[in-house]
Amino acid sequence: MSHLKSVLFDMDGVLFNSMPYHADAWHKTMKAHGLHLSKEEAYMHEGRTGAGTINIIYQRQLGRNATAEEIERIYHEKSIEFNKNPEAERMPGAWELLQKIKAEGITPTVVTGSGQRSLLDRLEHNFPGMFRQELMVTAFDVKHGKPNPEPYLMALAKGGLKADEAIVIENAPLGVEAGHKAGIFTIAVNTGPLDGQILLDAGADMLFPSMQALCDKWEEVKKALQQ
Repeated sequence: MSHLKSVLFDMDGVLFNSMPYHADAWHKTMKAHGLHLSKEEAYMHEGRTGAGTINIIYQRQLGRNATAEEIERIYHEKSIEFNKNPEAERMPGAWELLQKIKAEGITPTVVTGSGQRSLLDRLEHNFPGMFRQELMVTAFDVKHGKPNPEPYLMALAKGGLKADEAIVIENAPLGVEAGHKAGIFTIAVNTGPLDGQILLDAGADMLFPSMQALCDKWEEVKKALQQ
């Protein structure tokens, strides 16, 4: 690997412990529409755009894609359900890891399938001065969400980076797949209920049980990258 210049962070389940809220909101909203999406399955779809997740369930149960109106209504209801929760806490270890990265002159940025403005605003509140808005990639920037590599390829383009000058930190199988397909060294942190093997099968180069564990082993990770 050449010189590490940037670390590309997924947001939900990596920087914020928000995934339990998302899984619950998806499950409840789908159920209200007579559609079935278990909380565990919500973790498997994590990283997709809202429309992507809704269409998978529509195709499975109704044999068709949802209309633009249906997508807008369901995603709006899901956002309301999500926002009933208390604010998602910072993931333990995330702030400490970001401070280490920043102190080393490496640029952290965020690559998320989220289109929730509320959560994007919280980034600056919870991680003051860490992220530059113009380098971030959100649901509003991409045509193809994760597992398509486009979000990570766009992050490289925005940062003027080559694939071997960055690493990805992800908790979701689809996000890991996207980072891997983009040709970027991808670290998985298994902060949800899934079997870690699923993340390795998706293409993770390293697997940690938590952000705190990754933070604690950061020096070792950098050594491994230099080999």
